Amino acid sequence: MRGVQQPLLTGFGAATSAAEVARGVDLTGRVALVTGGSSGLGLETARALGMSGAIVHVTAPDPLDARAALNGIDGIAVWPLDLADQASVKAFARAFLERQPRLDILVLNAGIMAQPLFRDKRGREGHFSINYLGHYELTALLWPALLAAGKSRVVILSSRGHQISDVDLEDIDFARRPYDKWMAYGQSKTANTLFAVSLDRRGRGYGVRAFSVHPGMIVTPGIRHLSRPEFDAFGALEPDGTPLIDPAADKKTPQQGAATTVWCATSPALSSLGGVYCENCDIASVQTDNPFGVRPYAIDPERAESLWQMSAALTGLDIVIT
Repeated sequence: MRGVQQPLLTGFGAATSAAEVARGVDLTGRVALVTGGSSGLGLETARALGMSGAIVHVTAPDPLDARAALNGIDGIAVWPLDLADQASVKAFARAFLERQPRLDILVLNAGIMAQPLFRDKRGREGHFSINYLGHYELTALLWPALLAAGKSRVVILSSRGHQISDVDLEDIDFARRPYDKWMAYGQSKTANTLFAVSLDRRGRGYGVRAFSVHPGMIVTPGIRHLSRPEFDAFGALEPDGTPLIDPAADKKTPQQGAATTVWCATSPALSSLGGVYCENCDIASVQTDNPFGVRPYAIDPERAESLWQMSAALTGLDIVIT
């Protein structure tokens, strides 16, 4: 994995916007699905893909709120989806496949960050359930549509937060260790990075490639619950409470944050690559102590396979390659 985890020197950078990445990209007739696509990074991703001609679908827990947020953006279909509810995931996948038998771009964008302990109906810890496990289930169920596209891409939102914690495969749900909201968040983002590794291994022989993404530090509605001292610890806000924008320091607008997602979903430079962690519209380097880059444990193929096998056991869903 380290061999392909090398920057390509794309010419884009931290300040590049999703619209700049999408400029000149023709996605006419392609079908895209963005989870959490009605706010923040997801909305900007959906907007950029739609501007390039894609048929865009977005999911949200509350479709009415989502349609209001997407008002003014033409041609985007909105679907209800609760990633923490296995029945909701299955119902959505069934309905989507009836309407769209092919899927060219799947962006697993929805997520939560550093919330107090809660569990889904199955007892799974909330960050693991929403950020990772629900997306694992969704991808497994939509696999026939990804195959039907011939060449498709799955882009999975990770984060520099993966550097907080590896995945504890022995206590994934904090049943025995003390709960820490940042550890839970970091573990879920490491899981998403590992997910890209194992998914790409299964899909590359069939034209399905997977990528994980660090979008940058973006103040979106999804993290407004953090306290002012927590924001101040990150240096994320101006004195008046507005987001501090400094792309070189990883503090980005939502439009800049969505750029790497759109790049992974569309760039010809990645046509023969996959399973890599990307940031600033490029493949990231492997780092052990630098704040940039990806940690070795997050792209380790053996850990990725162990997580996959555990996920298959937890959900009863798998992607079997022959």
